[in-house]
Amino acid sequence: MSHVEIALIVFACVFGSAMLGLYVRTILPEHHLSDESTGVLKLAVGLIATLAALVLGLLISSAKSSFDTVNGEVVRNAASIILLDRVLAKYGPETKEVRDLLKQRVGMSIQIIASGKPAQIAKLRGIEAIRGAESLQLKLEELSPRSDAQRQLQVRAIQIANEVLAARQLTMLQTEGSTPTPLLICLVLWLSVIFCAFGLFAPANATVVVGLFLGALSTSGAIFLILEMNIPLDGVITVSLAPMREALALLGQ
Repeated sequence: MSHVEIALIVFACVFGSAMLGLYVRTILPEHHLSDESTGVLKLAVGLIATLAALVLGLLISSAKSSFDTVNGEVVRNAASIILLDRVLAKYGPETKEVRDLLKQRVGMSIQIIASGKPAQIAKLRGIEAIRGAESLQLKLEELSPRSDAQRQLQVRAIQIANEVLAARQLTMLQTEGSTPTPLLICLVLWLSVIFCAFGLFAPANATVVVGLFLGALSTSGAIFLILEMNIPLDGVITVSLAPMREALALLGQ
């Protein structure tokens, strides 16, 4: 199920609950809406609203943290790839094949991520992508240094390649999303109860309906943003690939 569909379901639940509250208000006996009754209900709804606000804030903070982590890893990977290419350039012309392979792999990864297709991006987490990165490491290990300087550069290049591969795998694992479904369902239930109470306490008029509509739209929009930020490499909200494209332009020079 797409994030847009989930957001629409949330909107339907929340706004539908508000409309239910407006309807229930018209059929309830008058004494159920007395000051004493509404006072108790407002206290209960206030407690639920506090819990919902805490959970919503927690989910937003977690999603933003995941997004920032992946964004930082992309920038760090771009810098490491440039450094690896420069180390190989200092090694000598023997590394031309490895540098061409590095540029090819980076270009392919950028093309796949930029496509925004979940099926294609999932391949970057697969065993074939890992083997492709490992083949680059093997070519580095197969270099035959003829001097101490080249030997040191080879060791440095292998170290950087290992760091890039480890960071790449960490980045890909962090892009699968981490919003707990039970927590999301519980949050939607609480929001539905809150909006039902809003409808129960308010008179049925156009201003109230529009206000409840905008409130439901805002809450469903917030949940949509949370879900999107939890998958930063595809969807509507994605990390910038500009650092990787800049790195690609510098490779092989």
